[in-house]
Amino acid sequence: MRQKRQTSASGDYRIIGGKWRGRRLPVADSPGLRPTTDRVRETLFNWLQWDITDARVLDLFAGSGSLGFEAASRGAAQVTLIEAVKTVSLQLQNNVTLLSSENIDVITHNALDWLQTESAEAYDMVFIDPPFREGLADKTLKLLDESNWLAADNQVYLETEKEWPLKLPANWRVFKEKTHGQVCFRLLTKDIA
Repeated sequence: MRQKRQTSASGDYRIIGGKWRGRRLPVADSPGLRPTTDRVRETLFNWLQWDITDARVLDLFAGSGSLGFEAASRGAAQVTLIEAVKTVSLQLQNNVTLLSSENIDVITHNALDWLQTESAEAYDMVFIDPPFREGLADKTLKLLDESNWLAADNQVYLETEKEWPLKLPANWRVFKEKTHGQVCFRLLTKDIA
């Protein structure tokens, strides 16, 4: 179950930049669902500002979709949202329709199982914001390390509980790292020959 970090009395969140700046999107009512806070998203997209345009983005454990929709708003060419909970996935699809977006795909599937399938195309950016304290960050990084899901020039955003011990495979590096409250968020890359 996801730890709550930010709740909104109206059950929505605000896109903070790009073509949909200021738009509010509803969040499905699901236990522990927690949109990434505005402050963390602002920092992340400041880090990515020169690379987001025309990027292919994969948002694993999409939840509210706040990271994927923010990326699409800021010029990503294609965004794929992976969400296992059907009611949450349906809300994501409703939000795609609400925005009349043609570059966001919603896939109802377990993220770890989905990463074990053949990758049709490589992604420039991957957002990993799994439910906390379930060991999903380690498993996700391992699957990404062993697969062809990442483009050669990749950036991987990882959001975890502050106390999570970072253990990266040898060919991974940390570009940026910051802590906000009980959350640690990092920008990583996998070196691909």
